[in-house]
Amino acid sequence: MQLAGPAVSRRVGARRLRPIMGGLLVLLGAVLIFRPFASLAVLILLLVVAFIVAGVSELLRREPNPGVWRYVQGIAYLLAAVFVLVWPGATIRVVALAVAVVLLLGGLADLAIARRVGGTARFNAVVGGGASIVFGLLALTWPDVTVLVVAVVFGARMIIAGVRQLAAFVKGDDVSLWRPRPAAKPPRGGWLRVTGTVLGAALALILVVVSIALHRSTPSPDAFYDPPTSVPTVPGQLVRSEPYTSDEIPAGARAWRILYTTTRDEGRPAVASGLVIAPASALIAGGSGSGEPPSKIIAWAHGTTGFAPGCAPSVLPNGLAAGAMMIEKEVIAQGWTLVATDYVGLGTKGPHPYLIGQGEGRSVIDAVRAARQLKNVSLAQDTVVWGHSQGGHAALWTGILAPAYAPDVKIDGVAALAPASDLPGLIDNLGDFTGGAVFGSFVIAAYTAIYPDVRTSDVVRPGARILSDEMADRCLAEKSVLVSALSAIALDKSIWTGDPDRGAFGQRLKENVPSGPIRAPLLIMQGAVDGLITPAAQARYVKARCEAGYHLDYRTYVGRGHLSVVEPDSPAIPELLAWTTNRFEGEPAKTTC
Repeated sequence: MQLAGPAVSRRVGARRLRPIMGGLLVLLGAVLIFRPFASLAVLILLLVVAFIVAGVSELLRREPNPGVWRYVQGIAYLLAAVFVLVWPGATIRVVALAVAVVLLLGGLADLAIARRVGGTARFNAVVGGGASIVFGLLALTWPDVTVLVVAVVFGARMIIAGVRQLAAFVKGDDVSLWRPRPAAKPPRGGWLRVTGTVLGAALALILVVVSIALHRSTPSPDAFYDPPTSVPTVPGQLVRSEPYTSDEIPAGARAWRILYTTTRDEGRPAVASGLVIAPASALIAGGSGSGEPPSKIIAWAHGTTGFAPGCAPSVLPNGLAAGAMMIEKEVIAQGWTLVATDYVGLGTKGPHPYLIGQGEGRSVIDAVRAARQLKNVSLAQDTVVWGHSQGGHAALWTGILAPAYAPDVKIDGVAALAPASDLPGLIDNLGDFTGGAVFGSFVIAAYTAIYPDVRTSDVVRPGARILSDEMADRCLAEKSVLVSALSAIALDKSIWTGDPDRGAFGQRLKENVPSGPIRAPLLIMQGAVDGLITPAAQARYVKARCEAGYHLDYRTYVGRGHLSVVEPDSPAIPELLAWTTNRFEGEPAKTTC
């Protein structure tokens, strides 16, 4: 009887490990794909196990003249496992770095191996290696979707590798985990591998093109928004202005960008930007007026456009529509002038006080003050404030702040359309709203930047922090928000670390509920099928104000949602125009309380 030698025993032992390794790779890859946003601890555990299995499988491969790159690749996987495991307080960024390095090294290894093989094996190594390098670079370029890169790219790669391991076991072959082995003749099924490699390369190319297109769409403020060397301490001072052109400006009207002084939530001087759009009847030419009375003012507080400076409506290509102003033609047709703040931190240096009432309201009020200093437009003292969504919140706070902060600004009425009035209720509802995590990221970014007692670690769970940070850097109107939407949809659990209504964050939300007295007539308009600012939450806010003795006019609109309530064909629009006309004419306002 002939006994098997040590080499044969090692080959048999390694071959018996193939189905185990293959099965583990397929299982881990599937979990990574279908549960990408599990807790950070689970994700790290899965990656550590995946790296170990991948490294061991690579080192166990047997082939003639394996070359040093096989060992480099196997050791790299094992080192990546150690790196992620021992890093203190490992975050998604650490995971991103580990995955990117592994993908980059794997790609370089494939390219090095391509020099020693021929035929379809070389093609697979070159194209597959290039694709792996691209995926690694993308993992670094888009850190917030690194979890998706891990899930889709790394997970899929593991499944393919596992299937190859299982196929090799069935055939009795010895096959590399990640790359083709050198062979005297092309391996069986070579063209199937070529097809898979080509598809992977095509995906990498598509992702590169998409990445370039998304980055090019990112808006950026120009030098107009730079503050002066010394910011005047008096709020509402016009710093500079320049003519503004856009397809959104109605025919016959003129528009200007303005930069003006205001104050932040804590009272520090700041600058903000905005737009002024005036009808021809309000223009002053050659030092004399048009013969018409001064133009009354609509102070417009725009809806959510984002948190980053580039998200200002005066910066965005279609900024009025981005902020939910869709009836500028109707405003100009009435002979009114639209004064539209960007708010502090949009256009100008941040942070932007998103859903922080003091900062928003002061930006609205001081824009009106600054607009009246334009030399070529005649503006009246009469002002009605309009706002939608975030802007509705700002409009309510404008009504609260104006009497004490700016007694020189005469507020004839406040119209809040689908206002973010109940902030704790809004935050609670974001989990049920598609893409709600995007809006949540804006709130988190603002509150953690402005309030020292609100910390990201107390509000956002570790596995979602990088997603939240990157979402907050994108504007709703730019193409790259698709990445945020994809991340938000793929989330399998809330971004919050616990109940956001508790602690310092919850207390700050309550402080920014616009619950103070509003002396001016108040109109609140609400879509009956609004999924973001729910009718139930709005009704609770209205009821609380009525019970507190305040007067307001509350109207709901059947079949209208969050945006459709402000579209030109909405029944709310003619009612808003009529209500505003009555305010300018001094007619008594009705109340529904």
